[in-house]
Amino acid sequence: MTDPLVRTLENDKVHFAVLAIGATAGKMGISPRDLYNRLHHQGLVKALLFDCYDTLHTESIEGVVWNVSEALHNWEKEESAE
Repeated sequence: MTDPLVRTLENDKVHFAVLAIGATAGKMGISPRDLYNRLHHQGLVKALLFDCYDTLHTESIEGVVWNVSEALHNWEKEESAE
């Protein structure tokens, strides 16, 4: 059995995603659940928050919020144009 207090890359990614979603939702004036649902619908939880973790987690929280909100805006815009 794995010790739940041992840090792993996957745990770090989950904690980062929670922080990014909470901060971005606050900036956008929506609930974290609503933002998560929108990101999940676009595939951005995995494609952005998990797969780009190595790059994004080195940015300031403001930079992360900007990246998340811009990516969501662009992906939703592209989806609505289809």
